[in-house]
Amino acid sequence: MIKDFISKNGVVKATAGAIAAVALTATPAFAAWEPTKPVEFVVPAGTGGGADQMARLLQGVIIKHKLMKQPLIVVNRSGGAGAEGFLDVKNSKGDAHKIVITLSNLFTTPMATGVPFNWKDMTPVAMLALDEFVLWVNADKPYKTAKDYIGAVKAAGPNKFKMGGTGSKQEDQIITAGLEKNTGTKFIYIPFKGGGEVAVQLVGNHIDSSVNNPIEAVSQWRAGKLKALCVFDDQRMPYKTKITDTQSWNDIPTCKEAGVPTSYTMLRGIFMPPGVTDEQKAFYVDLLNKVRATPEWKDYMEKGAFNTSFKTGDDFKKWLEGAEKEHETLMQGAGFMAKK
Repeated sequence: MIKDFISKNGVVKATAGAIAAVALTATPAFAAWEPTKPVEFVVPAGTGGGADQMARLLQGVIIKHKLMKQPLIVVNRSGGAGAEGFLDVKNSKGDAHKIVITLSNLFTTPMATGVPFNWKDMTPVAMLALDEFVLWVNADKPYKTAKDYIGAVKAAGPNKFKMGGTGSKQEDQIITAGLEKNTGTKFIYIPFKGGGEVAVQLVGNHIDSSVNNPIEAVSQWRAGKLKALCVFDDQRMPYKTKITDTQSWNDIPTCKEAGVPTSYTMLRGIFMPPGVTDEQKAFYVDLLNKVRATPEWKDYMEKGAFNTSFKTGDDFKKWLEGAEKEHETLMQGAGFMAKK
């Protein structure tokens, strides 16, 4: 390259190629993509629920630890059982300044309503965690195990026991339908507005059982008003700190262990609109990994007794494909699919 610079007379005669080469070596490498304006964080559910709580925790952790230069703005779009939020993201092609937190309504809403949307209409970023579900009964009832309780429901015959849950054709009713299918039972399903109300109804003996998330019934469990019979997962919850005088979350057997062959966990995932680049997606994967390393996130996971599974890329897509098939089977079996 030096030969290009110096003529026979010793005068600098830089060729075009030499100038380009020097310019290239003098220019720093391009920085990885990052947001250049505020990022809209869509919550396809109302305020105060599990998805909203997790989104606002993420927002707070990112601000506190200065993990992103631009602000993250939480926007609730709950219309049509979350369809409003999903369609907004679907129609924001190429917009890397928009993300959405998803739960299992990612599958159930289009199946139950017929709204023109599928998870493949968005860009999967990461599975943040899975929400657990626990079979709860009133602590005054004689049932010691899930098998005892299901045996009593079976012996009483169809529609004698009441299962309370949040909403209709959503996770709680889907689990109930799966439980019925796998155990030969039939409950009267009673929908309520939220998990807190479900727990209160169970304490008051207005219903016979519920499948609330851990965080929705933990205070009543701690107070000795409710009994946790089993968790609808393939493995026990890992948290060993005692919540009641005698039990930790880890002491609750899986439903399969307890002789009730049913499992179900709910997605807490992050997606982007279609048409974004791999580099843009990589920014958010890296951001979420940084969030997961914070003490605030770890504390939140333990308090909510979440399954902390984290997936990205092909692993996440494979899980989504399996979960979609599972929901379709459950929804069809329960008669929850929209009529075409």
